[in-house]
Amino acid sequence: GGKGLFVKEIENALLEGLIDLAVHSMKDMPAEIPGGLKIGAVPMRETPEDVLISREGGTLSDLPANAKIGTSSLRRSAQLLSKMPGLQINPLRGNLDTRLKKLEREGLDAIVLAAAGVKRLGLESRISEYLSTDIMLPAVGQGALCIEIRKNDQLVETAVSVLDDADTHSAILSERAFLNRLEGGCQTPIAAYAHLNKNDIHLEGLVASLDGQTVYRQTLTGPRTDASSLGTRLADFILGRGAKAVLDTLKETSHV
Repeated sequence: GGKGLFVKEIENALLEGLIDLAVHSMKDMPAEIPGGLKIGAVPMRETPEDVLISREGGTLSDLPANAKIGTSSLRRSAQLLSKMPGLQINPLRGNLDTRLKKLEREGLDAIVLAAAGVKRLGLESRISEYLSTDIMLPAVGQGALCIEIRKNDQLVETAVSVLDDADTHSAILSERAFLNRLEGGCQTPIAAYAHLNKNDIHLEGLVASLDGQTVYRQTLTGPRTDASSLGTRLADFILGRGAKAVLDTLKETSHV
């Protein structure tokens, strides 16, 4: 479905005045927001990590080298393959309940999901392992919500402002600037995670090839007042290291 698959219909309703605000998963938001709309608030972030749910309850290190892992995320599969090149990646789509059923029905050894979704549905008992960001850097905005509103709608903007968490909002601005500079979407192995330490933002970004054999990963720290420029600078640094060639190859492949 390409960029904005999960949000386009709701955004159209917002632009047409059929609704006054929209709530999305932040990681579903395209890097560029349609004209006339804006992010009105970003509530406090839930756990940003990914989790492993294995059929036998073991951790990633317990799985055999050729284990079958279910995920349709190129970001997840690339990072998994960079750590364990022999893994068999099986496409996995559907809602969380459907994915859990496929773990049993399709002979998978494990599946990888966002921790936030699993926790919000009260299924924490199914989690075999929280994957550290060293192993699996999250998607941009993962674990956060986006409250989207119309520009110049002061009434709604004031109403939703009480839901905004300043630290989460700054982190998200940094991550999204990184994504925007890379012109990335859901068909690109791009990851980023920012967290705050007092008045500084620590941002880590990643670009990988589909097979996980080439990974560009770098961190950058800067003041929270420069959240967006920090994301742009990190993206430029990674592009200069060689990531541009990887992204250009992915774009060519997607248009074949």
